[in-house]
Parts: sequence; structure tokens; C-alpha cells
Amino acid sequence: MPIVTEIDAAPPEPLSERLRRGELMSRNCPSRAVLRHMTSQWGILALMALEARTCRFSELRRLIGGVSERMLAQTLRQLEGDGLVDRVEFPTVPRHVEYSLTDLGREAAARVRSLADWIEVSLPRIAQVWETLGGSGRLSPPPSP
Repeated sequence: MPIVTEIDAAPPEPLSERLRRGELMSRNCPSRAVLRHMTSQWGILALMALEARTCRFSELRRLIGGVSERMLAQTLRQLEGDGLVDRVEFPTVPRHVEYSLTDLGREAAARVRSLADWIEVSLPRIAQVWETLGGSGRLSPPPSP
């Protein structure tokens, strides 16, 4: 029986290739729900805000401009359900609740921050495309007010 050395062995297949063929592309893949929660507009911003520090709900809402109370609560519940956010309620009146990232959430925040950083750096080029496509990122101009 021949001895296979590291040199003879095929290189490991990149994860992205396995995912391209695999379950993530499947309609029923459970990873899609986590992907949707993490990469939603509010999910990314919540993860990035909590990356810096623990926050109360109202503080988090102020940090994330434009998010409604309902959407922030829903986003935090989803991220908590995925094990990315920790919610601690203190027995006080009025109610005092703090949100922070779990270890898993810190890993996730670093990855979505990388995406957000890329978007910020690439925004001038993206804006050029918007201009080419009619000012809105669509093939036709936005409707008039």
C-alpha cells in the first residue's frame, strides 16, 4: 500500500466551494435563517453597535439611527435566538435590560463589520454605478414625489 504524503494529498477544498454546492444554497437550509438575521440592515448595525459595549435598549436605539422600537426588539430577539446576543434583565422598576454579544456574537460582529467596512470604502464606486443606472441603483430612475 503506497504511503500518501502531504505533498501527494489533494489540497483541502475551500469552505466557500463546499457551501456553493451544499446546503446553504438549498431552500430548506437552516443556515439561511441565521444568515438573514445577521445580514439584515438592523442585524448588521446591532452587531456592530454591541461590538463596542453592552447597551440598554434605549441606548442601542439611539446608536442605530432610524430603527423603530418594534424592529430593534425583533432583531435582538432573533440574534438572541441564534446565540449571538445575550439579554440580561435586572429586577428593577423601571425595568432595566442590557444587551451584549456572546463569544459567537463577537465572531459574527467581526465578520459583518468587514462587510460594512468594504461597503463604506467602495461607496464612491457604487455611487458611480447608481449614477449610470439613473441615480437610484435601479435601471430606471426613482419615481417622482
